[in-house]
Amino acid sequence: MFQDEARFGRINMPQRCWAPKGTRPIVGAQIVREYTYVYAAVSPLDGVMDSLILPEVNGDMFSYFLDEVSKRHHREFIVMFMDKAGWHTAKALTIPENLCICHLPPYSPELNPAEHIWDEVREKWFPNLVFFHMDAVEDTLMEALITLENDPDRVKNLTGFDWVINAILKAT
Repeated sequence: MFQDEARFGRINMPQRCWAPKGTRPIVGAQIVREYTYVYAAVSPLDGVMDSLILPEVNGDMFSYFLDEVSKRHHREFIVMFMDKAGWHTAKALTIPENLCICHLPPYSPELNPAEHIWDEVREKWFPNLVFFHMDAVEDTLMEALITLENDPDRVKNLTGFDWVINAILKAT
């Protein structure tokens, strides 16, 4: 599995959108610095995705996320690839027995297929929206994450680097 986190909140960036010829679309914008964070782990090979919405990014929250993934896959041994964010290497980090953590090279987000999940969520569920409270942000996130977790083919298409998966399958 590949793991990553993303920040979502009430601050938004207007994006290009369709409008009838000769009209100018009206898009709301706001800069309110309230955020929540999504932790996700994906398996590009079979499209399995586990995610949690948590209030912060730190060692305690990350340990909680790892424990949740471990419980969801209690009959499996998981090799989880991730970057070297500070909370991924915290001394107080609790790593479950059925998980092994491997770190990706520094400054290489393009190697982490989980990054594509955030692009999909922002493009499909958050374009040009203004949220008046954090509950609305979290509700939208829940809808997006549940939709993706229940659609392994979509997750596989978003995260699977076909040439890598084919090489792995040929090697086994």
